[in-house]
Amino acid sequence: MKNIIVNTKFDAGSIEIVDIKSHDNLQFKIRNDTNSHFAQWFYFQLSNVKNQDLSISFHGLSKTAYPKGWENYSICVSYDNQYWFRAPTKFNADILTFTFKPEYNTIYFAYFEPYSYSRHLALIGDASSSFNSSHEVLGQTSEGRNIDLLTIGDPNKESKIWFIARQHPGETMAEWFMEGLIHRLLDEQDPVSRKLLTQHVFYLVPNMNPDGAYNGNLRTNTTGTNLNREWLNPSQEKSPEVLYVRQKMCETGVDMFFDIHGDESIPYVFTAGCEENPSFSEKQSKITEAFKQALLNVTPDYQVEHGYVRGHFNTELASIATSWVGDKFDCLSYTLEMPFKDNDNLKDEVHGFDGKRSYLLGQSFLTAIYTLSNI
Repeated sequence: MKNIIVNTKFDAGSIEIVDIKSHDNLQFKIRNDTNSHFAQWFYFQLSNVKNQDLSISFHGLSKTAYPKGWENYSICVSYDNQYWFRAPTKFNADILTFTFKPEYNTIYFAYFEPYSYSRHLALIGDASSSFNSSHEVLGQTSEGRNIDLLTIGDPNKESKIWFIARQHPGETMAEWFMEGLIHRLLDEQDPVSRKLLTQHVFYLVPNMNPDGAYNGNLRTNTTGTNLNREWLNPSQEKSPEVLYVRQKMCETGVDMFFDIHGDESIPYVFTAGCEENPSFSEKQSKITEAFKQALLNVTPDYQVEHGYVRGHFNTELASIATSWVGDKFDCLSYTLEMPFKDNDNLKDEVHGFDGKRSYLLGQSFLTAIYTLSNI
């Protein structure tokens, strides 16, 4: 029997080996983000495993960023790195275990369906080739990757809608969401998109944190910085991603803002607004409630019963994107959260909540914006 080979030397690959001497006791540990204490993301390949009864365990999970994220979690599995499905796991407060008998010699495991940097570049390239879209590089990260902005529609439109995604790079569902939204916006035969582009211009940052994404981080860039705590005072040294995007927002203005994320622990799709801002206005209250109802009407994946409790962010509130934008521009400002687990309101035992569901939710968002724009 050949030795089992572990590979993480690819875009977003990440795991630490504890012991792989025996196929029935493969032990791993989640790697910390670069220059950071956060740990939750993993993505690795096993080879020489065909028809072997694998028993795999992840250790030290009580010290990861979100220990409750492992409760009722099912791991993502793929043979070809394209089609992903779920396999059940067991969690005992510190160790996650699962068994699997691969049908092929190579198999991948990941925390959530990955979204590669090459796919990101292809998305930017495809979108920028559309006559109704333009691409701008706002600046570069500390490792020299582009901070890409897509502008879809006429910049002279009075209504400016901003979407950003993957401030936390391991939240790959956020860029799947953006891909769905972008594809629909650029569909010249889609009546909702055509109508929206007569009313609004869209500014889209599909990946706010390409360094963290490429290096297999969950929550930070490679300086160890959590970008979604940098909006009050971003810096060139720690958070150029936020610095450049914020500068562009101040240049264009913002009438609606959506920050797209994933939540490790809560098994639902939900939103969090800027209601706790001292500056939260009656105008913001009305449009926030109207958008919430519009989204409820267009997709059963969304709900409002489960989400963050009031005071969840405490003293961090002012430095978070949604709060800063809402305060600065007195506009609709929302964080969208999607689950790493399945959506408990609409379960899919095979795929869980995955890239395709995220993609479709991105498309549904446009219907909600259309509804809001035509009340």
